[in-house]
Amino acid sequence: MLRRSVGGRSTRSICLVLACLSLALHILLAIFCLSVLQTACVPPHSSSSSPLHDPGSTSRQTKSSVIISNGIFANNATEWEKEPTGDKISTKGMREVDPGGSKLEALFSHPLYNLQRPEMQEDDWLLRVKNSEDEEEERDTGGEEEEDTNWTVAAETHPPWLRFHLGISRWELYHRTDPLLDQVTHYISTQRILNVVQKRGGTQLKLLMSFPNHGEALLKPMRQTRDAETDVNLFYFSDFERHNAEISAFHLDRILGFQRIPPVVGRLVDVVSEIKDVTTDKKLLRTFFTSPVGNTCFYGQCEYYCSTENPVCGGPLALEVSLATMLPDLTLAPRRSWRSPWRRSYSRTKLAQWEKDPAFCDGVKQTPPYDEGTRLVDLMDMAVLDFLMGNMDRHHYETFEKFGNKTFMLHLDNGRAFGRHSRDEPSILAPLRQCCRIRRSTLLRLRLMSRPGFRLSDVMRESLDRDPLAVIQPLLSEAHLSALDRRLAMVLQVLHTCQDLHDDRFQWDSSTHFRVGLLMIRDSNDITQRKRC
Repeated sequence: MLRRSVGGRSTRSICLVLACLSLALHILLAIFCLSVLQTACVPPHSSSSSPLHDPGSTSRQTKSSVIISNGIFANNATEWEKEPTGDKISTKGMREVDPGGSKLEALFSHPLYNLQRPEMQEDDWLLRVKNSEDEEEERDTGGEEEEDTNWTVAAETHPPWLRFHLGISRWELYHRTDPLLDQVTHYISTQRILNVVQKRGGTQLKLLMSFPNHGEALLKPMRQTRDAETDVNLFYFSDFERHNAEISAFHLDRILGFQRIPPVVGRLVDVVSEIKDVTTDKKLLRTFFTSPVGNTCFYGQCEYYCSTENPVCGGPLALEVSLATMLPDLTLAPRRSWRSPWRRSYSRTKLAQWEKDPAFCDGVKQTPPYDEGTRLVDLMDMAVLDFLMGNMDRHHYETFEKFGNKTFMLHLDNGRAFGRHSRDEPSILAPLRQCCRIRRSTLLRLRLMSRPGFRLSDVMRESLDRDPLAVIQPLLSEAHLSALDRRLAMVLQVLHTCQDLHDDRFQWDSSTHFRVGLLMIRDSNDITQRKRC
């Protein structure tokens, strides 16, 4: 009996082991089959070209490679590249976005954000990169080669800020899909701060931060809470600049497809160890003090708001700031400052000429550089941007001298934006209302972002959530995000009015291959029915 019991026990053990092995094999087989099926269902992604290629290369041209149609991703670039004028652009029959997916990624995958660009020429790059032929020519002529200019774009050892500078072209500061953008913002938000000095000029406090590998960024500190709304009795030139406005302006500029604001990112800095202890600016150092509640504060030196009554304080040491990537040094890439035709009077009693003359734009259109090229419609783009974020403080703009009048405008200094969400300022749209002119691509993108699937407030919220400071508190309140949608509707209404007044006047924009003029599309079907210029 004992022998039988032992034999039965061993038989059951063997059966149990075999059953476990069989089950394990079945599980492995199921996992393998599932992975094969998933791989077969993943659509091929189109490769977007990086802007960091050799000058003269045409690989920077972006291809409209992904179209969302009936919920299926398909490579269909050819159809959208047939007409660079935009006549083929239509959103009819497209599903806007998967309810559970990213609206921001769906927006940037839309054909309106992947239009073919002009072929890049060597003179279209801001900074010229030496190649082997140039180096040989220098050696033959006995020229001395500077170490700092011996750069090659493909070198991965270069810091992100340098590659950003080398990627600036005649048409934009950066390419929207370039992964370098994330590298630049990560660099200035995490690198060790080596030195801090106050930046001279301007009406409010700004600091210049230095990082390893000669990187630099412009710091604007937090001076008021996110939900603090500007007093309605204050003039536009009597308000604090906001660090979150600089960050939000960069994200909005990118969402609108302009790429004219240098990358800006938020950072939490230690007022003592990352500013006071490393600064070499003795005048700045003398303004540090400890507040009655134990917070470390400083105020610097500037025209306004630099006093013990208006200090910048940590809590007790931590301070939220915005860091804007610096543009190339003026000795390498000089810039020209232009006074905006629609500049405000900056007076408490006087009005500017454009505020008194409804036909003011007629004179502007006959004045260089607005009488030809794209400069006038660039001003319209800037007016749309400023109105959406409520920025009344746009008195000047800059361009790179190398490109003359055939280039884009830089949208710099946006600290007074997003001050009020409860009140809109229609006067910011005066250029658009008086000129009744807009770039076609801008118009179509604005219309796209008025749709529920690509709603401006939704994509803006998603974009801002990627900033490091968003983990502390959203950079824009829901009231400000709702104001974006309300103001977008107002912009489209102004364009509707322009269309009613001037129905069939167009102007060809040769530099960007977009048609501009007094154009308002009432229905997506109208796009393919318009007569060509």
